[in-house]
Amino acid sequence: MSGGFGKSKKEPSKMRIRALPLNTDEKFISDTWNLLKNAIQEIQKKNNSGLSFEELYRNAYNMVLFKHGQKLYDNAKVVVEEHLETRVRVIVLKSLNNNFLETLNSAWNDHQTSMVMIRDILMYMDRVFVGQVKLLSVYDMGLIAFRDLVVQHGPVREHLTATLLNAVARERHGEIFDRGAVKTACQMLMSLSGHSANPRDVYEEEFERPFLHETAEFYQMESQNLLAENSASVYIRKVEARVKEERERAAHYLDPSTEVPVAQVLERELITAHMQTIVEMENSGVVFMLKNERIDDLSCMFKLLDRVSDGLQVMVGCTSKHLRELGSGLVKDDESEGSAGKNAITYIQSLLDLREQYGRFLSDAFQSSKVFARAIGSVSGCQGSVRVGGGSG
Repeated sequence: MSGGFGKSKKEPSKMRIRALPLNTDEKFISDTWNLLKNAIQEIQKKNNSGLSFEELYRNAYNMVLFKHGQKLYDNAKVVVEEHLETRVRVIVLKSLNNNFLETLNSAWNDHQTSMVMIRDILMYMDRVFVGQVKLLSVYDMGLIAFRDLVVQHGPVREHLTATLLNAVARERHGEIFDRGAVKTACQMLMSLSGHSANPRDVYEEEFERPFLHETAEFYQMESQNLLAENSASVYIRKVEARVKEERERAAHYLDPSTEVPVAQVLERELITAHMQTIVEMENSGVVFMLKNERIDDLSCMFKLLDRVSDGLQVMVGCTSKHLRELGSGLVKDDESEGSAGKNAITYIQSLLDLREQYGRFLSDAFQSSKVFARAIGSVSGCQGSVRVGGGSG
């Protein structure tokens, strides 16, 4: 039934349960359990090649049949927990300062393998007894034990969180590390989750929450440095790169479910917290881009601010203010000229030029956004110009 057990050259096509002896007293039950206990311990030591699955299954079946299912379940739980406490946890603790993640991952993989074989031996108990009394399945019982006795054991727990966070921090600074080991550890935390109302409880508690907290702190500092050292257009592109990096990190070796919350942290720390500063940055912000017709830069800023609440409104406000100033300038120039006929022609031409320019901004940079179309059109109308048309974006 399960790989890893010893097999005879000629396997029976159907398992046969042998008749029980008439004597099913405590000694018989004790002997039966001791046989199963020794087999479980051999599995945990990876010495399972000589075991007979059929014989072990039959003995577990007998214990359940004669109303000793609870004893079998409780005793198996004790054996699993003792192995984790006295052997596995000790090995993991010794590795805290040397190959910790690799050691923990190896212990986790071994435990999963052994629990599959133990589950197969106790399959009848799982099917008949466990469901009736509403206990955890044998496999899930083993996972909970690994969670409680190994992963969430004080020093292991602290070191695991610190190791995972340190790995991410190193990569953010350009260092190379074993992504596979981090991925396996994150998968382990997800596998150990889900035994409560929250299907991600262990992963969130042991890694994601502290990870998001450290991510926020990192990008708070990073945003200040980037703003101090770069123009608005460079800042925008570096933010885009960081968002892409974090999304890829979540997809490649964290749990993919982390992709959305980490993106939200970056949007809050790199965009929302500084969007007014970015838009109004002197000699590189929106006004500078409009004056110098930096279509690509305007488009990048539009896409970036469109990610966050009220982002486009900040950009629209700055654009509208600049457009009003241009309109006022045209009126003043018109009033200061001597010839009324000539002034009217110049004024209308200037308005047409302005309309054409902002129409190009609207289509090429602002994705024909209705928000921008309304703002540009209303400002143009106040100055008496032909309104700028808006698209459906």
